[in-house]
Order: sequence, then structure tokens, then C-alpha cells
Amino acid sequence: MDTLTRMRAFIEVVEAEGFSAAARKIGRSKALLSKYVRELEDELGALLLNRTTRQFSLTETGHTYFKRATEIVREIDSLADTVRDSSGDVKGRIKLSAPRTFSDAPIGQSLIDFAKAYPDIVLDIHLDDRFVDLVEEGFDLAVRITRLEDSSMIARRLTPFALKICASPQTLEKYGKPEKPQDLAKMPCIIDTNGRWLSNWPFMRENGEMFSVAVSGPIEANSPLTTRAAAIANLGFAPLPDFIAAPALESGELVSVLDQWLPRGGGIFAVYPHRRYLPAKVRVFVDFLVQWFKLRDAA
Repeated sequence: MDTLTRMRAFIEVVEAEGFSAAARKIGRSKALLSKYVRELEDELGALLLNRTTRQFSLTETGHTYFKRATEIVREIDSLADTVRDSSGDVKGRIKLSAPRTFSDAPIGQSLIDFAKAYPDIVLDIHLDDRFVDLVEEGFDLAVRITRLEDSSMIARRLTPFALKICASPQTLEKYGKPEKPQDLAKMPCIIDTNGRWLSNWPFMRENGEMFSVAVSGPIEANSPLTTRAAAIANLGFAPLPDFIAAPALESGELVSVLDQWLPRGGGIFAVYPHRRYLPAKVRVFVDFLVQWFKLRDAA
């Protein structure tokens, strides 16, 4: 049994947070995975996992080994993908991090369309609204909706993104249309707790200077879909991603306000770590998304 196989087994167990879960995921027996990890520990002469019938955790040595082993295995897989790419054979598993906002919106269809177009690639989607550490947590790439600032990552812009402040016509009739952001401090606002800004909404002056306005209101939710529904129900003003707000804006259920005050330069990005070898499967996936959004934006 070679070291690489044992390393892969160890990584699968750690990522699945247990032997049973890892066995179910990769179709191997729990006993076999336990044997591989035990052999790896014997080979290294060090304990990597603390395990009892009810608890599972990495030792300090295990943490160090997991991080480095993950990098090594991914480099090996990336090199293999590069070779396969020359023969047109693209397959494997892509571990993707994406925000729920992305997957729940119509643009989430892009992931489904990719899976249909490339049946030999398993798209392992993890939905999480936090910014995961791609290297530390073993992700191939992430979809991020942001004004990109992390220079340690490689990013490809898929499509522009803008924030909208929206309210129903009835809300505007009752409270009036805000002429400047500060007016919102005296109006009911719906807080999307998924957003980085929470109850301090970001705005931009003509000269590019950023500032925030503290707001409050009758409802807080960690879902832009719930936030949109609350705005349509006349509960107040809501911050919405443009692709979430679009259907209600087109139907007239919502109206956008203060557009000239909102930050610019945002986008939806495919983000992945700097690597010597970019896996062919990742390159194919990113190229697919770029083309998917290009066709969507042109429609």
C-alpha cells in the first residue's frame, strides 16, 4: 500500500469529519479507511487523530500534516489533470464553495447546466455565506459576490454586481422617497444579516469616499429572498443584490432608490488559489461560467 493512498484516505476522513461519513462518501468501508489511517500514523511514527466512539479531532501534528498533505495531493492531481487536458480527457471532482445567495437565485442554474454538460466531473457544492479559506479547507475554488480585495487569490470576473436599495410603492407612498442615504435612519429598514454591513449600510459619495448609515427596522433575516419578500410586503427598505431584486423591479412590486449613492465596482467572481498547475477540470468549469454569464448578459 503506497503512502499517497493512505494520505488520500486521511484527507477524506478529516474533510468528512469522521470515518463513517468518509466511507459513505467515497464508497469504501469504514474498517478499510481506519486501516489506512492507522498505517499512515505507523509510517510517520506520530498520532494524527484523536478518536473515540463519540469524538473525533485532529492532533496538533495532524493539523500540520493535513494542511501540507492536502497541498501535495492537490498538486499531484493538478499535474495529472494537466496531462489529461492534452488528451481531452477531463474528469474528476471539483470542490466548490458558493454563497446561498448565488445558488438560490436564477443564476444558480449555471451550476446545474455545468453538471449536465460535464457528467464525468462531480461538482461538490458547499453552500456557505462566509468567505472560506480555500487552501486551509481544501476547496478547488469559490464563487464570490464582492468588491474583490484578496490579492493572494486568482480571480476571474463572471459578471458585474450591484447592490440595490428597494421598497414597495406603498412604502414609498407612506414614508416618502429618500433623497439622501441619511434619510433612511428615520425610515423602517429590513436588515439582511448575511451582508457584511448588517445595520450599517454602505454608500459612496461622488468623489468615491465611502460612508455608512445606521438603520433599523421591524425584521432581520439571513436571507436576501426573505428580505425581498419583506420589502414586497411593505415592511420597509431593503438592500438586495441586483440579481435578486430584478424580478420584483421588473414587475413593479419594488422600486429602487438612491442608486447614485451606492458603491460601484462589485462583481461575481470565480476565485481560486495560486497554483503551479491549474487543474483542467477547474479551468473548464471557470470557462463554462464565463461563457454562461456572457450569454445571459447578452440576452
